[in-house]
Amino acid sequence: MGTPEAMITPDGSWDLVVVGAGPAGATTALAALHADPSLRVLLLDRSDFPRDKSCGDGIAPHCFAKLASIGVTGVEDGWTPLTRLELARGEGSVEGTMSRPVHVIPRQVFDARLVERAVERGAAFRRQRVTSVDDLPDAGVVVGADGAHSVLRAHLGLPTGRRALAIRGYAPTPPDRRGTQVIRYGDRRQPAYAWAFDRGDGLSNIGYGELLPPDGEDPPSRALLLDQLEQLLPGYDGAEWKGHHLPLSSWRWDQPDGRVLLVGDAAGLINPMTGEGIYYAIATGIAAGQSSVRALRGGGDPGALHRQAVRDQLGRHLKHTFVASRLAEHPVIVDGGIRVARRDRRVFDELVELGLGDGRISGRLVRGLAGGLGRKAVTATRARVGLT
Repeated sequence: MGTPEAMITPDGSWDLVVVGAGPAGATTALAALHADPSLRVLLLDRSDFPRDKSCGDGIAPHCFAKLASIGVTGVEDGWTPLTRLELARGEGSVEGTMSRPVHVIPRQVFDARLVERAVERGAAFRRQRVTSVDDLPDAGVVVGADGAHSVLRAHLGLPTGRRALAIRGYAPTPPDRRGTQVIRYGDRRQPAYAWAFDRGDGLSNIGYGELLPPDGEDPPSRALLLDQLEQLLPGYDGAEWKGHHLPLSSWRWDQPDGRVLLVGDAAGLINPMTGEGIYYAIATGIAAGQSSVRALRGGGDPGALHRQAVRDQLGRHLKHTFVASRLAEHPVIVDGGIRVARRDRRVFDELVELGLGDGRISGRLVRGLAGGLGRKAVTATRARVGLT
């Protein structure tokens, strides 16, 4: 994908430069240009598009709703929606129909479509590897959408939190798993689970991931990850294996003042329960694009505007997912949650919302997740997430 020469400004300056053209970066450009079509936007990425990206490929319906809010529709065209989800650990399992369908779209397709829309809307795309802030052209606002090993996050001096490591491949979908997303929890450092997501085209996205050990300890090897996948979801003959790091979100999210904004993986926003990051990428990309336009119009400091926008939208949800991920470190809680979700459809729906979108922990869900730990554990959990 080339750069439209008409969008190169004579003095080389830009209103907005976005580093990284994945969902977070492309959505930032789309949101900014939706708010102000005259904006000079440069989208940088080390790769041309389409390109593959290691991921579970699951796109929640919340993502499409967010994109529609900035006038972007149809990026899921041609891909089959899925309605069934199975959650399991050991002998316990629950399977049900999700209230809204999920799409499984290879990132090679999904990301390229978003970049195409951004270029159509007026962004300039340039293939460029950014290794330091000195590589960047002059801009009013810079957005770091450069992934788990973000150069711009390092430039801001922000610490990295807990991380997970996952490996992904593709394999033919067995007849009994067509139209279904399957997640099976293992026994290693939590979150640790194998997945198989039917793409609807005869193939499934399959993989396994787990929480990385503290610094100083050896990370799990490729052989170990594949062995865990085979143990939990045997029978898939996978190919195109790729690994990736997942910077998990924590109790509180921060964004410094200034003209450098962070979004998606670069912002350390991956759901610590499920490893899902596309929704956060799109939501924070929209927030960054809109905050950039407000700041460029003289509406305030870009970083402060972006920080407030993301906290308003995701702040409470991030606290709830952090608590849920800590609870899920205990197998008895995972088992209890699965049992209650099997009995109570509302708990099943709440787990889906918490894992894929911006859901919250309800009192009903707390009782399921904390089942078996006693009244004191339930009371403490309710107090921590602000439930009455």
